[in-house]
Amino acid sequence: MDTLLLGTSESELDIAASLLKSGEVVAIPTETVYGLAANAFDSEAVKKIFAAKNRPCDNPLIVHISELSMISDIAVSMPQTAKKCAERFWPGPLTMILPKKDTIPLVTSGGLDTVGIRFPSNETARRIISKCGFPLAAPSANLSGSPSPTTAKRVYEDMNERISAIVDGGESDVGVESTVISFEGEAIRILRPGKVSYEELLSLTDKVYLDDGIEKKVSPSDIVRSPGMKYKHYSPKAEVILIDSGLDEYKSYVSSHYESGVFSLLFDESEAIDGVPHLVYGISSEEQAHFLFERLRQFDEMGAKRVYARCPQKSGVGLAVYNRILRSAGFSVVRLDGGKG
Repeated sequence: MDTLLLGTSESELDIAASLLKSGEVVAIPTETVYGLAANAFDSEAVKKIFAAKNRPCDNPLIVHISELSMISDIAVSMPQTAKKCAERFWPGPLTMILPKKDTIPLVTSGGLDTVGIRFPSNETARRIISKCGFPLAAPSANLSGSPSPTTAKRVYEDMNERISAIVDGGESDVGVESTVISFEGEAIRILRPGKVSYEELLSLTDKVYLDDGIEKKVSPSDIVRSPGMKYKHYSPKAEVILIDSGLDEYKSYVSSHYESGVFSLLFDESEAIDGVPHLVYGISSEEQAHFLFERLRQFDEMGAKRVYARCPQKSGVGLAVYNRILRSAGFSVVRLDGGKG
C-alpha cells in the first residue's frame, strides 16, 4: 500500500499522531532534516524504523521531545552543563547524550546505557509529539547510507510503501542533522557537528572538545554514542571525492581527470569549469548546509558517476558540512597545494 501523504492541518496531524500511537512509523519534518518517527518507548515500533531504513541495530536513535518536562521520563540525570546548553540552544538543532532510564528500550539506544535527546524548534514536529503524549525516536527519514532528505518528496522516494505516512512540512531550514554532544564533567565533547557550532558551545565553557570520529574513520568494532559516526553515510550512488585545495588547483585537477560521468560540486557559478557539468551548493556555510543533501540526490538524477566536491570551511556550521561530505566520500580526500589543511 502506498504511504499516506499528510499536510500540517490539525486533522492531518491528528491522523499522524493516531498512527504513531498505534505503533506505526511516520516521517515528520524537523528544522534539520526529515525524521522517521516512532514511539521511543515502544520497542516493536522502533524496530520498524530499523527495518524501513535497513539501519544497523547498533546505530543509536535520537529521542525527540516537545517540552522539557519529558526529560524526566527519559534520562536518569542531567548535569549542570547540559542544563546550560538547554537554556541556550533548546528548542533547536542540538542533541545531548544523557544516561537513560529503563523506559527507553535498548533497541532505541542502540544497546547503550545512554540516549540522545533533542527538543526540536520545528513547530510541526513539536505539535505531533504533543498530540502523541510520548517522545519520538526519529533518525533521518532515508534509506541507511543515502543522503538525508530535506523535503517530503525525497522521503517519499526512499520510503514509499515502507512506512505508514509522511507529514509534509515544507523544506527543512538547516539541512544537516543536529549537533550531538556528550558531557565529561564540566567538559563538552562534540560527537557530531551541526548547526550549533564549536564556537557557540565555547560561550558556555572553555572545555569543548571535538571527537576524533568527526574527521577520522571509526573502527567497525568501536562503540559509538552518536548516529552518523560509524558507517558510511550521506552517500549518493555516484562516487564522491573531496578536493581540499584552492580554486585554481581544483580546476586543474578536475580538468585533468575529466571523463564522461564526471561532475563538479562548486560554491557558486563563477567557479564553473568549461565542459564539466556541475551543481552549486552555496558560498556561505549556512547555504552549503541547507543545499548539500539535495545536491547529492540531484547528482544521481543527472546520472553522475563521480563528483569532485569543493571543500568547505571547517568552522561554524561549515565543520558539519565538511563532516557530511567527508563521510559521503568514504573519507576519500585529495589534498593539493593551496588547500585549507
